[in-house]
Amino acid sequence: MKKVLLITATAVVLAATSVMAMAQSAIYRCGNEYLNDAALAVARGCQVVEGGNVTVVPGTRVNRGRRSSAVNVIPNTDATVQRARDTDARSILLAELKTAEVRLADQQKEYNNGEPEKLDAEMSNPQRYSDRVNELKEGINRYTGDIAGLKREIARLPSVVSIPGQ
Repeated sequence: MKKVLLITATAVVLAATSVMAMAQSAIYRCGNEYLNDAALAVARGCQVVEGGNVTVVPGTRVNRGRRSSAVNVIPNTDATVQRARDTDARSILLAELKTAEVRLADQQKEYNNGEPEKLDAEMSNPQRYSDRVNELKEGINRYTGDIAGLKREIARLPSVVSIPGQ
């Protein structure tokens, strides 16, 4: 009789332990995502969460089939207002382009094909001359890049056509 009770008690303890083990399976963290599927977690390289309880609050689902409604928040702009903005942008970019072209011409003139005139302070210090030549060359490269970028921006703007009566 004692054997039957001992076997029954052991079976009850084992069953309870297995139920508790199933309820407390390992939880894995993958960035901001939590998983309890060990195979998937190992495949993704997730870390085991130890200690404490994990509370998961489901987020909102992303509908990937449609565009976000945030795009539709932008108000429509009147054509004449937009044309005025485009004209202003073009005039600003053209002014910047002209300034950059003048600065480039000045730099190239001073650079003198890699042999600028030596200043008084550079006569006794050749390193200072070399540094100035390198600065001039870098300035030419910078202004050349600026001019190319400004021309790209101007080309992206819609062509401004004034239509009489509008």
